[in-house]
Amino acid sequence: MYLRTEKNLAANSVDAYRRDISRYAECFSEMADPDQIQTADIQAYIRDLSDAHLQPSSIRRTVSVIRAFHAYLVEEGKAVNNPSELVDMPKLPKHLPEVLTVEEIETLLSAIDTSTAAGVRNRTMLELLYSAGLRVSEMTVLSVFDVMDGNGWLRVTGKGSKERIVPLGREAIKWLEYYINKSRQQLMKKGKTTDRIFLNYRGDAISRKGVWMILKQVASKAGQTKSVSPHTLRHSFATHLLEGGADLRAVQQMLGHSNISTTQIYTHLDRTYLKEVHKEYHPRW
Repeated sequence: MYLRTEKNLAANSVDAYRRDISRYAECFSEMADPDQIQTADIQAYIRDLSDAHLQPSSIRRTVSVIRAFHAYLVEEGKAVNNPSELVDMPKLPKHLPEVLTVEEIETLLSAIDTSTAAGVRNRTMLELLYSAGLRVSEMTVLSVFDVMDGNGWLRVTGKGSKERIVPLGREAIKWLEYYINKSRQQLMKKGKTTDRIFLNYRGDAISRKGVWMILKQVASKAGQTKSVSPHTLRHSFATHLLEGGADLRAVQQMLGHSNISTTQIYTHLDRTYLKEVHKEYHPRW
């Protein structure tokens, strides 16, 4: 409850935090008093997670959970000291996200059979992921009331329940209007009412896993050999904007990043592209 209300975290984040703290508490269950836990104990615990080949991003989340947990204990008067204050946040390895070229995006979208209501839904979902740079969790909770009629804007609820307004391209608008006005009605089931835009075959809101599976099937049909996920389309959205000369701050706003440093990874990707262009076309290479 503390994480959901005080920290304003999404349900998925709360579940992950709960698993992290349960694992941590189990490790130190023999210590009756939380003040018995020392900084060195936490550092050893973090090393054990690394030795167990836990993903660096998961380890960073665990450190955040441990810090929040001990801060909570001190705040509630259940502990005097916070041993996690001196625990450093592990650094993430820098890597460039996988992206598709514009041509690969076109091939992917064209591989979808739009002769059925489900096919139109699939095309619309992928158009939105790429046109608006949405997270899959943002897209699955979209309501018909989030579509701002007639002007090509979409209201998106991102991490921490933060709202932002994002523009849509012509193709995305076309498919979204067609899907909502025609195909969505065919996916709705008697006795079920929902304002969620994207529905599964049962007439319920489609899940993140459902979107992921659909994209995998489409990518396979398109002959795509790269590892493709919904986030790949988000990465491609940002990269293609920057390659076209878009302002980094504008891309940050559209992606819903609270920190510009998160968006800056795409500038490194853009530099790689520029280097390739320079190598191919400059006479001194």
